[in-house]
Amino acid sequence: MPVLPRHMECFDNSNIQGTNPVASCVVFRNAEPSKADYRRFKIKTVIGANDYASMKEVVNRRYSRMLEENPEDLPQLIVIDGGKGQLEFAHQALAELGILEKVTVVGLAKRLEEVIRVGDPYPLFIDRNSQALKVLQRIRDEAHRFGITFHRNLRSKAAIQSALREIKGVGEKTEQRLLMHYGSVARIAAAPLEELSALVGADLAVKIHDYLNND
Repeated sequence: MPVLPRHMECFDNSNIQGTNPVASCVVFRNAEPSKADYRRFKIKTVIGANDYASMKEVVNRRYSRMLEENPEDLPQLIVIDGGKGQLEFAHQALAELGILEKVTVVGLAKRLEEVIRVGDPYPLFIDRNSQALKVLQRIRDEAHRFGITFHRNLRSKAAIQSALREIKGVGEKTEQRLLMHYGSVARIAAAPLEELSALVGADLAVKIHDYLNND
């Protein structure tokens, strides 16, 4: 690289069987996390579990916005968590934005921790004991952690919504009222009928109680 990568960014995709596909971007400055700069993305244009197209989408969204708002803050190094496919699609996004000459982009493959570069058939193996590889591993692991946490939160929210919304008579406002009052579906299920009735009425309280305790 022509300059020391004091500003690094790493991307990771997270989905389980195509559900709630999301991606994360974490930022390191001077080899330390800059958490205020982290970004999370819900995949908008890709249907199903397509890691390659999802990677292209989020890289495009991240840097098209940066070019509009703060073009002087482009990272020196972009790390893609994945192999040749993810890297190639990220590379395409950067090329379409016209910033390939301004940044260096590499992939970090998990199996052998090799650094992959577009157009180079030979991966780069960095000494396992070197600080350089440890920084790359750290930013990759942080991107994975950040993305997985976001994905789990979305799945939990979806599970809560589906459990309550399946009850006839429970709409969005009722769901919000119950969750604001009790904090979780488990506490709603354990609530006395009289208490539920005071919140949602006797008939609906019976339906909610029976559904959550008999399902």
